[in-house]
Amino acid sequence: MKMAIVGVGAVGAATAMTIVLRGHVHELILIDKDAARAKAVATDMKYGVPLSPLMTVRAGDYEDLEGAGLVVITAGINEKAGGATDRSDPAGRLRLLDTNVKIFEDIVPRIVKVAPQAVILVATNPPEPLVEVARQLAGHDRVMSTSTALDSLRFRVHLAERLSVSPAYVNAHVIGEHGTFSVFLWSSARVGSLPIKNVLAKKNIEFEAFRKAVEDDVRYANITIIEGTGASQYGIGMVVGRVAEVILRDERAVFPVGSHNRDYGITLSLPSVVGAAGICDVLMPEMTEGELAGLVRSADRLREVTGKYLR
Repeated sequence: MKMAIVGVGAVGAATAMTIVLRGHVHELILIDKDAARAKAVATDMKYGVPLSPLMTVRAGDYEDLEGAGLVVITAGINEKAGGATDRSDPAGRLRLLDTNVKIFEDIVPRIVKVAPQAVILVATNPPEPLVEVARQLAGHDRVMSTSTALDSLRFRVHLAERLSVSPAYVNAHVIGEHGTFSVFLWSSARVGSLPIKNVLAKKNIEFEAFRKAVEDDVRYANITIIEGTGASQYGIGMVVGRVAEVILRDERAVFPVGSHNRDYGITLSLPSVVGAAGICDVLMPEMTEGELAGLVRSADRLREVTGKYLR
């Protein structure tokens, strides 16, 4: 199976490394407006291929997408360069939208011209509005985003650290928007089979203070990382690599990822069955009234900011 990554910046390179290490593609094409960078990253990685399952890693251009089953878009301005690192700014990643829409208007038609059957996986911020833009440009619905898959992993990790358990045994989802209007599903969060609220009560931990601390850590994790390294790249690279693997292997795994939701009229991140065609099904979770209201607010906000880009 052939796949491609368009945009070989920090996130694109981290994604490529994950793909190479997991080794579930036969050919990986790296495309970047800076062709020399794409060639250098591909050359650097191919020297490690003998340590991984056999595959080809090479730089290319859009004509090399022919036959690709999946194209990942990581191209675009990031939070630091786009001025989206202020914790008090309610717009958050949405500040990147104007610039990244213009980039997608160039990229997506070139992808579809050569690889019309490929699934398009958006990892550029803000992902939900960019899925809507990409759907319109592509003329099909095989467009999805990583959205809150990473937020959900961060949620699990911060819960696990505070409760001294392995995150592998924490089940918790963030839905809606990969941004300031994300919704944390506390009502269904579990350690093993035990609700989080029961675990906290057993440990005499006050819920509201615990909730706020966890949500702040998760919601602003990207800014904390950027303050130290300049780019949030490795976690999202690992997530994109895993979602790509699921698509290419038609695993039908379940992640909270973004796709157009007809009921809400916008792309939202919800637990979804992911396979070779992208989104196979969306599994609407049970929610409290407050959580459902949060999802509605998230959808309303996303429709508001996205509408001007859609015909």
